[in-house]
Amino acid sequence: MTTIEINREPVELYKILKFEGLVGTGGEAKLVIDEGLVKVNGKVELRRRNKIKSGDVIEFMETEYTVVLNEAA
Repeated sequence: MTTIEINREPVELYKILKFEGLVGTGGEAKLVIDEGLVKVNGKVELRRRNKIKSGDVIEFMETEYTVVLNEAA
């Protein structure tokens, strides 16, 4: 499982996909969410602006990512 560090919470789901380089653009992030290709905490997530916080697990392209708050950043 891979770790994604965020420096504030919550962060919108589509922004995490974009800024972590899992997709090329924000539009692509919204598209993969709309198509049901992203899971959050084991459930398909269709809300682009779902608020992600530390401890959440995002699954995309058969890879799981644990979100961790980096308070030092």
